[in-house]
Amino acid sequence: MTNPDRPRVVVVGGGYGGTAVARALDEQTDVVLVDPKDSFVHFVGALRAVTDPEWTSRIFFSYDRLLVHGRVVRDHAVSVESGRVVLGSGDVLAADFVVLASGSRYPFPAKTDDTDAADAVARYRAAHDIVAAADRILLIGAGPVGIELAGELAHAWPHKQITLLDVLPEVMGTGMQIRDDLKTSLRAQLEERGVRLVLGSPLTSPPPTAPAEAGAFEVVTEAGDTIAADVWFQCWGVRPASDYLSGELGAARRPDGSVEVTPELRVVGQERVFALGDVTAGYPKMASTANRQAELVAANILALVHGQELTAYAVPGMAIVVPIGPFGGAGQSPDRDELMGPDVVSQAKGQALRTDFYAERFGVELPPTGREAGPT
Repeated sequence: MTNPDRPRVVVVGGGYGGTAVARALDEQTDVVLVDPKDSFVHFVGALRAVTDPEWTSRIFFSYDRLLVHGRVVRDHAVSVESGRVVLGSGDVLAADFVVLASGSRYPFPAKTDDTDAADAVARYRAAHDIVAAADRILLIGAGPVGIELAGELAHAWPHKQITLLDVLPEVMGTGMQIRDDLKTSLRAQLEERGVRLVLGSPLTSPPPTAPAEAGAFEVVTEAGDTIAADVWFQCWGVRPASDYLSGELGAARRPDGSVEVTPELRVVGQERVFALGDVTAGYPKMASTANRQAELVAANILALVHGQELTAYAVPGMAIVVPIGPFGGAGQSPDRDELMGPDVVSQAKGQALRTDFYAERFGVELPPTGREAGPT
């Protein structure tokens, strides 16, 4: 170890889990956080930026105030092995511990791959202008992203024709331990807002225009439904970001890009390399999962430093909150038998989309949302 009193921890990725674990270790270790972006992006709140351009001021936060003792390096990892991280600049960071927190990629507008916040803001503003001018909007993918985007669009423009399409016969997909009554509630609320649901049948051919670009078109499903739209968005397709792994670490990478980890969240076969969040195999791709795992990874690194036993990650029951605009939505929690209804969801997430929580993490004071008065 470079310094037994302050071991070097290199965290690859400055998203939800990466920033959380870096903060948790900042007092007792020499933390270096590596990310190519100039700002943290609060992607949980990003969909609203399509309907409200001013919302971008609430989802991009500078890393300047995140760490007191550690530092943030704006660069991308091109090769990561146990004990070293090679950056795109050619610099090599020696590490006593490495944390893989590189997250995942997802189509715009749920995520953006822009590394400059100014470029990302311009992209959201351009999308807003396209959607504002469109009368008919097609969303492909009826999972949480598609549902939340449909809710934002329906709230901002209740008279636009919004179609939500999925090859599966129900919203929220399968395999996530989602309660049937949650799906029923979300579906009913979407229909109340005039969102057209076309479920259970794929398209016979893809839309002729690229996602988020203007251009009127028609598509047909295998069931014979015709959908006319002026713009469409892809609301599916999460991909773990792990192509930088090399050497022994590459052996822990699954074909889908996710990384195999032990119950203690160490990369399989590794003693001092941990992984958390979206890049890990077998866990929900959610910010709450990344934050919870970050706490454990920080504790386990300190346990190794002090010669203590590690703790296994306790997988909680499925908890999810899906807003439909600022004042609708539903959620489930393993701690309660009843669903979270629109009022609870609105207060817990829908109005502010947790921007206040992340503003506090990054030392930023936000103006009022302007949405506290209730639905109109």
